[in-house]
Amino acid sequence: MSDHTTAFAQPWDAPDDVRITGVRTIATAPEGIPLLVVKVTTSDDGLYGLGCATYTQRWRAVASYVEDHLARLVIGRYPGDIEDLVRLARFSGYWREGPVGNNAISGLDQALWDIAGKRAGLPVHELLGGKVRAAADTYLHAGGSSIEETLDQAERLREAGLRHIRLQLGQSGRGTYGAPPTADITEASAPYPGGWRVSEYLQRTPELFAAARERFGEEIELLHDVHSRLTPKQAIVLARALEPYRLFFLEDVIAPEHWDRLPEVRAASPVPIAVGELTTSVTDAARLVLGGGVDFIRSHVSDIGGLTAARKIAAAAELVGVRTAWHAPGDTSPIGAAANVALDVTSPAFGIQEGHVYGEPVHEVFPGTLRIENGWLRPNEGPGWGIDLDESAAARHPAGLSGHDAWAARVRGLDGGLIAP
Repeated sequence: MSDHTTAFAQPWDAPDDVRITGVRTIATAPEGIPLLVVKVTTSDDGLYGLGCATYTQRWRAVASYVEDHLARLVIGRYPGDIEDLVRLARFSGYWREGPVGNNAISGLDQALWDIAGKRAGLPVHELLGGKVRAAADTYLHAGGSSIEETLDQAERLREAGLRHIRLQLGQSGRGTYGAPPTADITEASAPYPGGWRVSEYLQRTPELFAAARERFGEEIELLHDVHSRLTPKQAIVLARALEPYRLFFLEDVIAPEHWDRLPEVRAASPVPIAVGELTTSVTDAARLVLGGGVDFIRSHVSDIGGLTAARKIAAAAELVGVRTAWHAPGDTSPIGAAANVALDVTSPAFGIQEGHVYGEPVHEVFPGTLRIENGWLRPNEGPGWGIDLDESAAARHPAGLSGHDAWAARVRGLDGGLIAP
């Protein structure tokens, strides 16, 4: 996709004559998951920045937003005015917020931070004020179709040095999430046999954690993700049932449509509550942090507008005793993962970082991609993110239909519920 070339006047004097000359997107899927990166070029030959704009399920819409709308706003502007350019991008369309617009803004925002670091000769975390810790403690996922299979996966992660592990257990029906289904039907006599049974989930999940504590003792921290599938009352039932197993946190217990009930759920829950991967604006995330309903904020950084937005959320979290746990599975690009870690190592509010083990094709496309070592993620010390993008390698892994897209034609179950991708 081509660069825009129209230049707009600088509204005030800039400290030098470096200007933004191009803004375009690069889509690639080295692991089969579409990743979208924004590349911002400048008038300084060879100086460019990269930012994560990955909204896997709607990446083409984000690409259009970047190239057809944002580019024309910022070309000709000084790249160091990050806050102003991000505000311009956010408010210029009148109607605002949502994952498409905010992922587009995130790509621009993170690319400008990358440029700032390269111009200063410093990693982004130093531009944020420097480290308060050397590395970010990380958790990975274990999810099997049986308790034994889940715990065997957790054992392998523990042996690899993980101190925090998320446990998910598959069950019958299509509504299972985070682990493979155990069967296509719930019960033969059910009127909607492909459905997901909340009663089974509420029974089996505590059994999983009882077995985990019996096997691992107190050696590791345990986490669980509900994926927003319970009512407030059901969430409280589950949280109380899990109390004996001392979870590090219980995640996304209710749907975002019911977040006004989170203070009630949190007050009744004996385990910490983590919420936020479905936030799609900085104001969404701020309301969770300041509203008394969460112990951990779990926003996907690109969905709320990028590093500039997320650092404000981290500052707010620090003031009210909430901790950060940024969302970062395989549908976060390595650039987005680097932004997470820059926040992690510079914020006193850090709690835990979700991780993903990128395959070698990703490292080929994104040289400098961070690697988890003994459960820790360390930031690169090179200028900016310390990560590049090999466009020739990216082109060998074109972004097309992902596993998420493939479900698009059959997202409803027989019981009327939505089927998770």
